[in-house]
Amino acid sequence: MTSIYDFTIELANGEPKPLADYRGQVMLIVNTASYCGFTPQYQGLENLYQKFKDNGFVVLGFPCNQFGNQEPDSEETIQSFCQRNYGVTFPLFKKVDVNGKQAEPLFDYLKQHAPGILGSRRIKWNFTKFLVGSNGKVLKRFGSVTKPKELSRHVHQALQKGL
Repeated sequence: MTSIYDFTIELANGEPKPLADYRGQVMLIVNTASYCGFTPQYQGLENLYQKFKDNGFVVLGFPCNQFGNQEPDSEETIQSFCQRNYGVTFPLFKKVDVNGKQAEPLFDYLKQHAPGILGSRRIKWNFTKFLVGSNGKVLKRFGSVTKPKELSRHVHQALQKGL
């Protein structure tokens, strides 16, 4: 794949969703989990989404069960949990792997374009975040400990610069 817009991923309901549908928007792509110490970040992600969605920003959540079996439930259960507990309205996708041979190719692409510390290509834990500009370029990677409210400045800059 030569562009982030070349990927089509299944939404939690099984419907295919081309990322090209988000062309011209700033995206925050996050691997999530419902039973993780970072799970309350769902609320911060929703707040960020609500703050900037009318300006061309979207959060895309990708549940992942690769870290400590912290996302064992079905997509339907995950979606219900997120809506009930955190009021999540941003798109949630099917459960994916983010590392290894079965990794969702989108995450291989993101890791290639925004490696971690010391050039690492692995995602270390749940709630790793990738900021993608409105031009489709991967701008930055943020680790699990970076709270969504700390990303507000980065999202605002990406929206202002039309990156």
